[in-house]
Formats: sequence, C-alpha cells, structure tokens
Amino acid sequence: MTKKTHLALALCLLPLAACSKKEEKEAEPIVPVQVTAVRLDSIRRIISADGVLFPLNQAGLTPKVSAPVRKFYVNRGDHVRQGQLLAVLENRDLAAAARESKGQYEQADANYKSTADVTIPEEVTKAQSELRSAKETLDAAQKLLENREKLFREGALARKQVDEAQVASAQARSQYEQVQQHLSALQSVGKQQQIRGAAAQADAAEAHFQGAEAQLGYTEIRSPITGVITDRAIYEGEMASAGTPLLTVMDVSRVVVRANIPQNQARLLKVGNDATVNQTDGADQVAGKVIVVSPAVDANSTTLQVWVQMANPGGHLKPGVSVHTSIVAETLTNAIIVPPAALLPSAEGETVLMVVGADSVAHERKVEVGVREPDKVQILSGVKPEEKVIIVGGVGLEDGNKVRIEKPGQKPAEDEKPAASEKPGGEQKPDEK
Repeated sequence: MTKKTHLALALCLLPLAACSKKEEKEAEPIVPVQVTAVRLDSIRRIISADGVLFPLNQAGLTPKVSAPVRKFYVNRGDHVRQGQLLAVLENRDLAAAARESKGQYEQADANYKSTADVTIPEEVTKAQSELRSAKETLDAAQKLLENREKLFREGALARKQVDEAQVASAQARSQYEQVQQHLSALQSVGKQQQIRGAAAQADAAEAHFQGAEAQLGYTEIRSPITGVITDRAIYEGEMASAGTPLLTVMDVSRVVVRANIPQNQARLLKVGNDATVNQTDGADQVAGKVIVVSPAVDANSTTLQVWVQMANPGGHLKPGVSVHTSIVAETLTNAIIVPPAALLPSAEGETVLMVVGADSVAHERKVEVGVREPDKVQILSGVKPEEKVIIVGGVGLEDGNKVRIEKPGQKPAEDEKPAASEKPGGEQKPDEK
C-alpha cells in the first residue's frame, strides 16, 4: 500500500474517531437533584429518655389501731378533699374509755381547785371517803375479773370479756392507789404540798384523757390530701390492721415523669428546663418543666434521676405508665443548619454532604455533625452558609458528577428521556452508524 493510500485512509478514519469521542461525551449522565441552601438558624439541644409517670402527691392511709371497719364512705375512683372522713373503725370500747378518762380528769381538776380553798381536815375527810369508794370499786372489779377468768377457763366466756375485766381492774387499782397516795399526802404534808399533789393528779388525769381521745380519733380515717381514691384494700366488717395500708389517695392534678439519664447528658440539665412528654401509645405531646435534677448518681445504673412535672387536666395521664420525655437543655443561636436528608454515609464510615457549585457539578464534603433535631442538623465544620447541598438524589452520586437542579415535583426534562431512535438496550439503528 502506498504512502498516499495510508494518508487517505487516515483522513477517512479521523471523522469516525471524532464522532466516537463526541458520543462518549454526550453519554455522560446528568443527574437530576434537589438542593437547599445552608443557613444560619437556632437549634435546640434535646435530651431524650424513657420514664414512668408518678402522681404529684400520694398518701397511703394506715390506721394506728387494729379494729374492724364499721363504715366506708368512699370507693375506688372517688374524688376526695383534704380532711374528708373516709372510713370509721369499730370504736365503742375506745369511746367508753375516753368518757371514763374525761370523768377522771374532771374529778381531778375539781379536786385541785378545791384543795386551794379548803382546809386540810376537810380534804382528809373527803379523801378518806374517796378511798373507800375506790376500794369498793377495786374489790368489785377484782371479783368480776376472777369470775370471768374462771368462766373463761371453763370455756363459757370469750377472751375479750376477760381482757375487758382486766382493763377495768387495772384502772380501778390505779384510781385506788392515787386516792390512797392523796390521803397519805394530806395526812403527812402541809397544804402547799397538798396543792402541788392535786395539781399533778389533775395533770396526769388530763394527759390520760387526751391519750384516750387520741386513741378514739385514730378510728376515724381522714384524707390528708385532695385527690382520688386509687385503692381500698378491704371491705366493711373486715379487720383493719395497724401498720397495713387501708386506703390510698393520689393527687393526679399534676403528674411527674421520673427518668434516669446518663451523667454526661444530665449535667447539661437544670431545674426549669422546658420538656415535652409523649405516651408510648402515640398520644399528643404534653408540655412540662424539669423540677428535680438529682444531685446523686445511682450506684447501680450510674445515671441521674430527673423529674419532669406537667399538668394533668381530666386525669388522662395515668400514674404507672411508661412515657418518653424530651428535655430542651439549651438553645444554640447562629448555628450552621442543614436538613437531615442532606447527610450521607461515606465508604470510610464518615458523614458527608454533596455540595453543588456554580458549575453544576457535585462535590463531596466531609462534615462534623453537632446537635440534631428531627427537622434540622447542626454542622460544626465542612460547609458554609448559603452553599447549596443536595437533599434529593444524592444517594449513589459520586464526586464530580454533573447534576441538574430541579424543584420539588418537577418532571424530568426532555433531554433526560431516551431518544425515539434508540432501542431499550441502547443500540442504534443501522442507518445511524
């Protein structure tokens, strides 16, 4: 083949090579994307945790005496006010003891007053009469006790009646000894000592009376708070035991979330921080505030307990249920903000953004992420305000790819559709070769 022939062949192949390069260049894809501008905005540092609802206040009413319940005035679910009478225990024996103590007190008080005004002989005579009366009462009480003990041993009498006789005998003996001492004092000391002794007896009788009244008062169960009855352990007629809760009253007008939060997060919180609370069933959010940040760390979980209080109109929030709370620890201003959709993972496990420049080329940027909210993310480094970042179409996009910015809902441009002369497999018609 001659030199001229080679030259002519080369000139013929040049257009084909140029066409091939042009086709390759035109085949480079242009990816449609949606972008948004990086902006300066405020963002909240939110600390979230799960917790349990507790009532604002609660009282377990425990009787101080053991006795059957004579009457309940409330049931579960009833609303009660502070000081309201809720139940009465059987108290006839205590009422009788209180009346007896009252009589003894009035007698001792009258004795004291007369002692200051009468002569010693008159007091001695009176004391002797009282001593005889007290002796007769003691003898009668002792005889009654002996008879009841005998009947009890024979199985003809209940133990309770023996106990009552023992109490009456002990009280009669005490009264007898007091009168006996009083008479001895009158016979051996002067009037001043007699007056002091009478005053002491009056004081002792008054204290005994007050104790009996207190015992009687313990049989009336009253609510110490305003709230709702959430538990009633027994029925009327059953025995209420001292030290065992009889009724439970909860104040649910306000409720408290108790959440355990890691130390590194809890140190950012303080009393007064705003918070929101969601029930696990997806109910509406309820606003609240932090009222307690525990000063001590739980040794088992190494967390701090934080209390969030909120209003509970209608009692819709039930104590005992699990909830999720989000607490605003602080608000950052002039932060660099992007939408969460702009964040992409890199092959190295880092977080990146795809930034679109004026040349419509996507450029990958590694970024450092700060505070997050559901609809925005703080960027500490990597981008600047007003730069455009891809929020749709960035997945799988490579650094340096050409892109075309579209508005949300915009249809693909005509030049993105396959040409009518192209087959689905990308082959060209023979006449185009």
